[in-house]
Amino acid sequence: MAVPKAKTSKQRKHTRSANWKLTAPNLSACPQCHELKENHRACPNCGYYDGRLVVEQSKKD
Repeated sequence: MAVPKAKTSKQRKHTRSANWKLTAPNLSACPQCHELKENHRACPNCGYYDGRLVVEQSKKD
């Protein structure tokens, strides 16, 4: 069974766990409807990607 040779210091332990952080998603404006959308994704508002309609949107009443 593996046993550590030396105690892990608090500094080393906390440094290792300090890199678990979230980053905000990169958002850009849709060229069709100017809503914010994720990069390299079809716009959830209008359904356009790269100037073409790729997702048909249902009518909202």
